[in-house]
Amino acid sequence: MKSCTRRSFLTGTLGAFALGSTLRAAPQRPRIAALTTIYHKYSHSQHIVDRFLEGYGWNGKHYRPEVDVVSLYVEQVGENDLSQERVSRHPQLKRYPTIADALTCGGNSLAVDGVLLIGEHGKYPVNEKGQTLYPRYEYFRQIIDVYRQSGRTAPVFNDKHLSWKWEYALEMVETSKSMGFGFMAGSSLPVTWRQPAIDLPRGARVREALGVWNGWTDGGDIHVLEAVQSIVERRRGGETGVISVEALRGDRFWKALESGSWAAGGWDRALLDAALSRSNQLIAPRPTYSNLLPTTEDLRRLAPDSYAYRFEYDDGLKLTIVQFKGAIVGDCNMAARLHGGDIFSVQFYLPYSTMRNFFSPQVHHIETLFRTGKSPYPIERTLLTTGMTAAGVESLYQGGRFMETPHLHIRYQPTTQSTFWRT
Repeated sequence: MKSCTRRSFLTGTLGAFALGSTLRAAPQRPRIAALTTIYHKYSHSQHIVDRFLEGYGWNGKHYRPEVDVVSLYVEQVGENDLSQERVSRHPQLKRYPTIADALTCGGNSLAVDGVLLIGEHGKYPVNEKGQTLYPRYEYFRQIIDVYRQSGRTAPVFNDKHLSWKWEYALEMVETSKSMGFGFMAGSSLPVTWRQPAIDLPRGARVREALGVWNGWTDGGDIHVLEAVQSIVERRRGGETGVISVEALRGDRFWKALESGSWAAGGWDRALLDAALSRSNQLIAPRPTYSNLLPTTEDLRRLAPDSYAYRFEYDDGLKLTIVQFKGAIVGDCNMAARLHGGDIFSVQFYLPYSTMRNFFSPQVHHIETLFRTGKSPYPIERTLLTTGMTAAGVESLYQGGRFMETPHLHIRYQPTTQSTFWRT
């Protein structure tokens, strides 16, 4: 077993790179700790950590990240656990019993140059609002304890939204800024392939947008919210923050669907049709092959438990997120009405569930974080979408109450260059 002694990692010396470009060699290979809730086949831990350990297909060849995962913490180990097998095959990798031990490699101070925080999957409580109480914040606090005791920090990647609780998420981001370490978070959807491979032109004027998926409360909401946010944040003026949310379910949802406009309490039906037209996995509404879009009656039959969130932004943008649970198999789609009337629409492509290649561009971006010390896209995006998710869930829990969200006045500028996968 190789020793797990501390190596220094010079952060901030490499410029940010375009997705798909070749990484320049760092002075030393960064050493990474992976902190996970569970490690089994098809878990987020397997998809992310395995790619760092084994490599993945990239630009027509097999790419191996230029970092070493040297320590692993797994909270829940079941019969289908893969972590011990990975440790047996990778001599540089060792599993530790605590988060602190994984960060210090069994020593007295921080001994790694980057941290993967993957708090997704596993058996955790679900509250009355339908939120799974994954311990991302609790893991983060333990990371910070080691940083403070060591007098040194390292970049952190947090998988999916920051926390189920807004106050925890805000504290995590503020702590990263006050301590000065790179912090990256979020879903894999914003950086997966798109069909077509386009992005909203920087500075476009957007009146209304809509995202549609077949997700679930909280954990599914963040995926479509982050995907759509990665598009609309490019509008004129950049991101301005969200001022209100209203959830719709049951009869209110179906009335909103039929209303045909935001002003009438729903959304632009042409945007819904445009988003659905991008789907590769729309359930056929008739017992035949056809290009028909589902009617309201079809959707009531196929997806009776559908719900929606209506968000209003500080600059006047209107956004609706629709979760058709049963009408779409897997893909995520969005559409936006631009000033002048044109519609922009795109699919966030999620290929083959057994491969889940949409994790590959995310891992490539995470490597950027570890190699440069800086997140390749703003942490404020995930802070905002975490807050939007929590606010939407709260409105849904309160029977669709309209809620003002002054705490979500989060302003930021997107990256100039698009970060989705083009190959």
